[in-house]
Amino acid sequence: QVQLAESGGGLVRAGGSLRLSCATSGSIFSINSMAWYRQAPGMQRELVAAITSGGSTNYGDSVKGRFTISRDNARNTVYLQMNSLKPEDTAVYYCNAEGMTHEAADFHSWGQGTQVTVSS
Repeated sequence: QVQLAESGGGLVRAGGSLRLSCATSGSIFSINSMAWYRQAPGMQRELVAAITSGGSTNYGDSVKGRFTISRDNARNTVYLQMNSLKPEDTAVYYCNAEGMTHEAADFHSWGQGTQVTVSS
């Protein structure tokens, strides 16, 4: 079983920055993709950013140019640097990872989420 744990959320003023981290644990052989999603109250969960093991990235339109996703493959950790935050970025941010365990089983895991609140 693979577990993900997010950290780094909090309250910040508009225009400020936060850095989210997502640590993994468990019997991980390899991770193909890691991503950040977010869900605001009453809204569907949406993709914020994703990164492959090779470093290719993909961003949601609303965060392009403001957020940067990165990963440390040696530590199986993914980060999300969020700059120029806006009130509409307020949401619970979830980490996601897909890969294979040492037992040769595919996994697709989610973290518990971390709250990000941006005040105007």
